[in-house]
Amino acid sequence: MGCGCSKLSACCWTSDQNGSIPEADNVENVEKGEVDDLPAFREYSIETLKMATSGFAVENIVSEHGEMQPMKWAMRLRVALHLAQALEYCTSKGRALYHDLNAYRIVFDDEVNPRLSCFGMMKNSRDGKSYSTNLAFTPPEYLRTGRVTPESVMYSFGTLLLDLLSGKHIPPSHALDLIRDRNIQMLTDSCLEGQFSNDDGTELVRLASRCLQYEPRERPNPKSLVASLIPLQRDVEVPSHVLMGIPHGGAAVPLSPLGEACLRMDLTAIHEVLEKLGYKDDEGAATELSFQMWTNQMQETLTSKKKGDVAFRHKDFRAAIECYTQFIDVGTMVSPTVYARRSLSYLMSDMPQEALNDALQAQVVSPVWHIASYLQAAALFALGKEDEAQAALREGSALESKKNATA
Repeated sequence: MGCGCSKLSACCWTSDQNGSIPEADNVENVEKGEVDDLPAFREYSIETLKMATSGFAVENIVSEHGEMQPMKWAMRLRVALHLAQALEYCTSKGRALYHDLNAYRIVFDDEVNPRLSCFGMMKNSRDGKSYSTNLAFTPPEYLRTGRVTPESVMYSFGTLLLDLLSGKHIPPSHALDLIRDRNIQMLTDSCLEGQFSNDDGTELVRLASRCLQYEPRERPNPKSLVASLIPLQRDVEVPSHVLMGIPHGGAAVPLSPLGEACLRMDLTAIHEVLEKLGYKDDEGAATELSFQMWTNQMQETLTSKKKGDVAFRHKDFRAAIECYTQFIDVGTMVSPTVYARRSLSYLMSDMPQEALNDALQAQVVSPVWHIASYLQAAALFALGKEDEAQAALREGSALESKKNATA
């Protein structure tokens, strides 16, 4: 498992190859001229992701042995630096939390520079609640409190550094055992042989080890990450698209019927799609019920969902909202489809902000689900946020294209 381009960002930041950072030009609630030495948020198109992944091809992974071309050492270091800079910027703006930071949150812009995606995951993160269920890679404090903290994000960044170094998704506990035993060679991708010095490799391992410390207070902050990664950069004058071996340019991708419906705000067409889809996309995303959960209360909860489905089918959206809310409030089962259906019901009831909140929640539960991004686009269009809506629309189109390509 490696660093794949699997998620198109709704909002990303830019910087040039020499490390200088331009003035902010598209940050929500930030006027021009207020940011000095920080990167700016801006939007990127679906063409960017298509170009960076050669049409969403599986070849563009950090590293897998066989006939695939692994990512070069210099590019891996660039990925680490740019993501650290993105986290530093967001932290400076009071957005220090990022839910479920992992390799699949990395995308590439029109210059094939690495960017941090799923900005909505950070933008909507206020209380630290998380829905991550991958316990092998979960920060220790999350297992105790169920909440993500800024230090938890640093732990996740450490797992990203391990991905970049090894080309695989290694559980942190196993990686730390290898580090303690000074068995760094077992931790390093063999495809990188001869591309870096022992000192550089040791420094990256040391940085990953600091991020993975058990005690949160012993982990570095984003600013110190950036300071540590800048001296490690190599081939800074070489454009990213050259390092990646990707042609510089791409073609536009037409919207699917669902994307077109969101663009036109054709809520009836969106309703038809959701009704036809049913709960197929909940597989692997919704929380499964144990035998102990089959209580009278659970039966009542499932009855609420069924009543919501009937109301949704008959376009009684007020009743659908009420029934789905009863199901969600119990909290024993999480379904992205229920959030999506309630989101559309809110749109049908002229409640776009509530619709946006549910669409974002659906994305938290199922991060690569295109329906969640499309519903965000529809809600943002209804709120008059054209630029953000277009970005969410492109994100949904990218995810839908990838899903269709792997079907």
